[in-house]
Amino acid sequence: MLKIALSGCNGRMGQTVSKICAGDDRLMIAAGFDVNTEKLFSYPVYSDPFEFSGKIGAVIDFSNPASLDSLLTYCVRYKVPVVLCTTGHSDAQLEKVENASKQIPIFKSGNMSIGINLIMDLLQTMGNVLGRDYDVEIVEKHHNQKLDAPSGTALMLAEAVKGALPYDAEYVYDRHNVRRKREKNEIGIHAVRGGTIVGEHEVIFAGRDEVIEIKHSIISREVFASGAVNAAVFIASQSEPGIYDMGDYVKNKKM
Repeated sequence: MLKIALSGCNGRMGQTVSKICAGDDRLMIAAGFDVNTEKLFSYPVYSDPFEFSGKIGAVIDFSNPASLDSLLTYCVRYKVPVVLCTTGHSDAQLEKVENASKQIPIFKSGNMSIGINLIMDLLQTMGNVLGRDYDVEIVEKHHNQKLDAPSGTALMLAEAVKGALPYDAEYVYDRHNVRRKREKNEIGIHAVRGGTIVGEHEVIFAGRDEVIEIKHSIISREVFASGAVNAAVFIASQSEPGIYDMGDYVKNKKM
């Protein structure tokens, strides 16, 4: 059985992961890391990863960007693979992730849903076929407590399309301050925040007399939690350092 540590264990996603792990015989949570050290489940909780002296095979991180530096230091020192589910990292932090990936396996994805990652494959095909004749717009919706905008998932989808287009696309986030027609090379990205929306993403290909819409909706946070648990089992089995994502997981499932 794989023993893991859960960073951000007392947050909403951390608690959801804990409940899923309790019913999964592939792994168990040996320790939790959180600024709030209240013990909500059977495992001990530490405010600092270095307070934990046990051995683990992987870490799942659902904390926040402020916790990244100490967590990466811990994982690199003890050669522990890590699943980074948190979004909103700075460029400097992303560089640290890149450097750490030269020493340990790191699973990083802006969205832990298998469905989103299958859609990314579809978007690459659509970009190749429709790219010259269709305008691309992305609309994402989340709850009113989400801090970052646009979402990491929206940017993932945009990157999937952009890489397949026959031109160098430019992301446009706000059009109200410029009065002009839409440029051909734009990908519009729009963020909606309200209520308790878990997550909705829609990619629109608008052509002459035809509109194609690809939509993905999350009903429960359990989708992200289950994806993170599967990612932990996957990344713990990787012997080579590097950055892995849900695309690698999907390819492994196909084998």
